[in-house]
Amino acid sequence: MSYVLIIGAKSDIAKEVARVYAKNGYNLYLAARNSASLEDLKQDIETRSGVDVKLKEFDIMAYETHEDFYASLEEKPLGVIVVSGYMAEQKSAQKSWDESLQTINVNYTGAVSILNIVANDFEKERRGFIVGISSVAGDRGRKANYIYGSSKAALSAYLSGLRNRLYESGVQVLTVKPGFVATKMTENMDLPQNLTAQPDEVAEDIFNAQQKSRNTLYTKQIWFFIMLIIKHIPEFIFKKMSI
Repeated sequence: MSYVLIIGAKSDIAKEVARVYAKNGYNLYLAARNSASLEDLKQDIETRSGVDVKLKEFDIMAYETHEDFYASLEEKPLGVIVVSGYMAEQKSAQKSWDESLQTINVNYTGAVSILNIVANDFEKERRGFIVGISSVAGDRGRKANYIYGSSKAALSAYLSGLRNRLYESGVQVLTVKPGFVATKMTENMDLPQNLTAQPDEVAEDIFNAQQKSRNTLYTKQIWFFIMLIIKHIPEFIFKKMSI
């Protein structure tokens, strides 16, 4: 079976995505900084699913290494899933340029850097799929997280354009927009239980949406309707709200 490359493979969502693709017979490249820390996950997946798992060292912000990284893969992947993400606390980010810049670079600039390379290869080969993990936070800027949200809005726009470009080449591009997810990134937040997904739920949703060649996925699905309402609140009202 073909390989799927998962970028940002140490995140909670990425680990579950790896498990889902492996149980469906896909070999894996798990790419992250300090990838050796994923050895236990690699062994567990190989034992349970009988697929090949390779650990790859990758830094989403080391743009100058991305070309060589992709060229070094023993077999080019059928699919690439970018899960890398960074969410600084809004008040910290708006006071610290370093925090703002890291948010932008991890969530957007780094993803564009590696996906430009992937897209050029997939377009030439006329096959493959790309999945990018954006966020419902990118659907409208809110004072609670607009620096994070703006980086995800940029990623969503990039993926939309990429989907438009690659359609004629038969390359699928899926934009994933999770709402609240119970991960290490959100463990200190008081999240509403009925609106919060578990990483394994998100992973199953991603796999099913990708296999069905969907364009955009909201997970949980209720977030599509929530964001539809939020996007249509008139600005003169919205600017007075705290949501």
